[in-house]
Amino acid sequence: VVQVENESHCDFMKLREMLIRVNMEDLREQTHARHYELYRRCKLEEMGFKDTDPDSQPFSLQETYETKRKEFLCELQKKEEEMRQMFVNKVKETESELKEKERELHDKFEHLKRIHQEEKRKVEEKRRELEEEMNAFNRRKVAVETLQCQNLQATSQQPLKKDKDKKN
Repeated sequence: VVQVENESHCDFMKLREMLIRVNMEDLREQTHARHYELYRRCKLEEMGFKDTDPDSQPFSLQETYETKRKEFLCELQKKEEEMRQMFVNKVKETESELKEKERELHDKFEHLKRIHQEEKRKVEEKRRELEEEMNAFNRRKVAVETLQCQNLQATSQQPLKKDKDKKN
């Protein structure tokens, strides 16, 4: 009978530990050298960074960073300019709308002003006509009163004349 667990009888335990230790270290090295590096390169490529150019010359990460930064700043300036242009267009559009409204209000004001002046002129004309009618009425009234006074005096003098005539 073979006793696998007994070290004095079998060296399987030592062999197993040695294989595991060696292979585990190899697995760690390969994971770090290949798998992590492959993952890092894929993620950087997704973000737009590349470790090598088409001629298989390695890039400096600093150069790649500066290139990406410049691209981003250019894109940012472009978007900023677009937004500024949109703002300017919006302001011009609003300004033109306000000027149009102002012109409409000014036209309406002028129209109402003309109507007011016309009505004022008509009222003044009516007032003058009424004053003339009142003056004419007052003159006629004075003339009538004068005539009535004269008639009254004439009638009051006639009986006196008749009385004088009767006395004479």
